[in-house]
Amino acid sequence: MAIPIIYNVRSVRARWTSSIVAVLGIAGTVGVLLAMLAMADGFRHTLVASGSPSNALIMRAGSNTEMVGAVLLDQVQIIQSAPGAARGPDGPLVSPEVVVIAPLPMKQTGTDANAQVRGVSSKALEVRPFVHIIAGRFFTPGLDEIVVGKNAESSYAGLDLGSSVRISGVTWKVVGIFDAGGSAFDSEVWCDAALLDQAYNRPTSAFQSVTVHLPSPGDFPKFKDALTSDPRLTVSVDREQDYYEKQSEALAHFITVMGSFVAIVMGIGAVFGALNTMYSAVSERSREVATLRALGFSGSSVVLSFVFEALFIALVGGVVGCLFVIPLNSYTVGTLNWQTFSHVSFSFRLTPTLFAIGICFSLFMGLIGGVPPAIRAARMPIAAALREL
Repeated sequence: MAIPIIYNVRSVRARWTSSIVAVLGIAGTVGVLLAMLAMADGFRHTLVASGSPSNALIMRAGSNTEMVGAVLLDQVQIIQSAPGAARGPDGPLVSPEVVVIAPLPMKQTGTDANAQVRGVSSKALEVRPFVHIIAGRFFTPGLDEIVVGKNAESSYAGLDLGSSVRISGVTWKVVGIFDAGGSAFDSEVWCDAALLDQAYNRPTSAFQSVTVHLPSPGDFPKFKDALTSDPRLTVSVDREQDYYEKQSEALAHFITVMGSFVAIVMGIGAVFGALNTMYSAVSERSREVATLRALGFSGSSVVLSFVFEALFIALVGGVVGCLFVIPLNSYTVGTLNWQTFSHVSFSFRLTPTLFAIGICFSLFMGLIGGVPPAIRAARMPIAAALREL
């Protein structure tokens, strides 16, 4: 025979002060865990969104980032004619690109941060159709003009539409703002690749990567085989999406590990709070427990009753913790991408999966904190407790 659930709910209400302490401890732990996981997931999502499954990224073999890549002009011409590359009205949809880091002042602090400046071809928007100009226009090839991502425009001083900014001794005019769908490109500055090479005294016949648009994701194997089997090329070929996913791994893993460590430390404190609450409940209700046993309720029913009570408190704490972090969803912050050493803006990303993790973690803490007191209650001598009546 099971003890009615209403008995546990009334018990929690009767001891509301100690219950609130346990709820807040668990809520704080769940909130911290979810905030860190949402940060890691947001950063990972931002970089992965930068890649398209229909795009291939070509770099020098052995390069793990664009920053150290090198693809020469004659290799670009071979890549353009490879089978599998999509073609537009003006030829292959290929964008040879150059990537540099430029110090630009942040709007909020005035201190310099590393902005990623990408030199692209005139076909960059065709290669990445998810990028759209939302204000102004695209830059004119051959002119000292730049377009900036919406996050870069809001983060750095001097990147407002119509303003001018000096990068590597050259004054560039901001002629457009683009939206890259929440990807890392939103934090970048784009300009003509040849002019960017000239500004940094680099040969205009060398690029760091080549992005190729494919007719469909299914054309990638054929395209990759064509390039890797060509003796004139020594390049690596990846799906653009896979490349950016690899770029996110290091920092996302670090944030997840640190967040989990902090949550575990706080969780230990929350478990002790739950233990204290439940042990106090057992002590205060020794006569009630003895009476229930005398009425015929088994020891296992008592254990289940107290464990349910601990889980109920933990569930409330978990729900409160989830509610605490909801305002963080879509909140935009910036950090340093360890792979490129550039500043990237991204948003916290709370998903149903993360909320489920938070609830499960709270229930786990409640279970750890509820089982020992429940066992103690079940082992309580009935006769001794009844003599206190």
